[in-house]
This record gives sequence, structure tokens and C-alpha cells, in this order.
Amino acid sequence: MTSIGICAKIGSKRALEAAADTARAMRKRGIAVNFDLSTAHALHLDDAREFSKPELGPNSDVLIVFGGDGTLLSVARYAPSHVPVLGVNMGTLGFITEIRAKEYEKVLDDVIDGNYAAEDRVTLDVEVSGINGELRYRVLNDAVINKGALARIATMTVDVGGKFVSTFRADGLIVATPTGSTAYNLSAGGPIIYPTMKAIVITPICPHMLTNRPIVLADDQAIDIRLVSPVREVFLTLDGQEGIPLHGSEKIHIAKAATTIRIVQSPDKNYFDVLRNKLKWGEGK
Repeated sequence: MTSIGICAKIGSKRALEAAADTARAMRKRGIAVNFDLSTAHALHLDDAREFSKPELGPNSDVLIVFGGDGTLLSVARYAPSHVPVLGVNMGTLGFITEIRAKEYEKVLDDVIDGNYAAEDRVTLDVEVSGINGELRYRVLNDAVINKGALARIATMTVDVGGKFVSTFRADGLIVATPTGSTAYNLSAGGPIIYPTMKAIVITPICPHMLTNRPIVLADDQAIDIRLVSPVREVFLTLDGQEGIPLHGSEKIHIAKAATTIRIVQSPDKNYFDVLRNKLKWGEGK
């Protein structure tokens, strides 16, 4: 391992301090340190090796992210399949950033030595075809069609594997990976899916018909969504990071990506430990 990429939540003093300390420690070991542009700027580094977030992962042997799940999503979804991503949570425990600040140095040493556990998480390719041509994105959590607060209910048709499923009239629609099942999908009443299951879930947001329920699919099924008629204030949001206004003529094609994201696991906790902590299971007894 010759290089490490660092991204920190720039609004967190603790995250920036941890990023700076880690960079100094890695340089002493002869490992080159790369920063994303915003982290380098926040640390006032004039001579740093700087990359945009889409380029940070491809130019690093490992990525370490100091912050929360949102910070990790902002950079990890661009990472190649072979680059491990170590998410260090600087606040409350995250669903993806499950490594606590007090344990990350030992975990990072293990990653550098090649002695670590990781899960390969499925990602989705999202293609949007419409008046602006064809746009392509990659998501780790979800792709969400959502309307503004004052917009009318959106009407959407959904096809899976070339077969018509239904017409949904709802405030929106979520297509989530197992990793993203504990994000917006969970808030909208969708199921929790174990992170390594080969599945995708479609969850309507506040559907007009109460019989429109979440649908769990095999992850090799392609999903096509169309807005039936032009609607104002409807957006496609990708991992909660990017928003694209929709005009009603677009076709949204979602399929399993060829690449995965390798998330480094904590040696001291498992997925169910995280669920119990985040969702407060068993409390109040």
C-alpha cells in the first residue's frame, strides 16, 4: 500500500483534527496522503495532493472518511471495487460509518497490513434519459423521486425486467440497495435488508393507494420508471447528494452496477449491534 485518501466532514472540528493527525502518521510511515479538495481547503493545506471526490478513490489504495454516513456517501460511491473504505464516525454511530474514533487507528493499521474484514456492497447505475440527453450516476444508498411540498401527487409507471408492475400515485418513490434500506427507505416504512443480500427494494412514499406496498426484488432485475404527466417540483435525488429536476418526459433506468463498494467492518461489532444501537431496540424494558 503506497497511498491513502482522506475525506473529512468539514463542519466537524474533531473530524478535521483526526484527518490531520492521520495524515502526519501516514507520512511518517512513507505512505502518500491524498485529500479531497474541501478537506484540504478546510485544513489550509497549500502543498497537499488534492483530488475531487470522484477522483480521490481511484487515486488511492484505501479511503478513510471522518464524519458520518453522508460524508462517506459523498466520496465512497465513486470508489473502485478494490479500494477499501474505512468510515470513522465522529458523532453517534452510523449505519455505514461504524468504526468509532477510539478504534480507527488499530483498524487502519490492519487495513494497511491487509488483515481486515470487509463487505462488498452492491451499487446501482442510474440512467436518466430526457430533454437534457442521457445522464448517468452511481449510488450506494438509493435513488429517490420526490415532489416538493406544494406539488401535486406524482403519477409514475414502474416496469421491472421489462414487465409492467403498476402505476403509482404517491409523493414519491424510493429504489434502495440493502445498504440504503436503513436510510430514507426505513423512514418511509420500507424493510430492513441485510447488507450483503442480493436484493433491491422499491418503496412508495405516502402512496395514494394504501395497497401500494414496498416490493423486494432480486438485484439482477432492471427497473424503469416514467412520470406519466408533467409535474412541477419533482426531483430525482441520488444518495441524498445530488438533485435533478424532472419535467415529466424522462425515463429513469436503474440496474445493478458492475462495481461494488468495499466497506471495512469493525472488529468489535456486527450489523445487529449497529441496528440495536441506532434503532434503540430493547430499550424501555
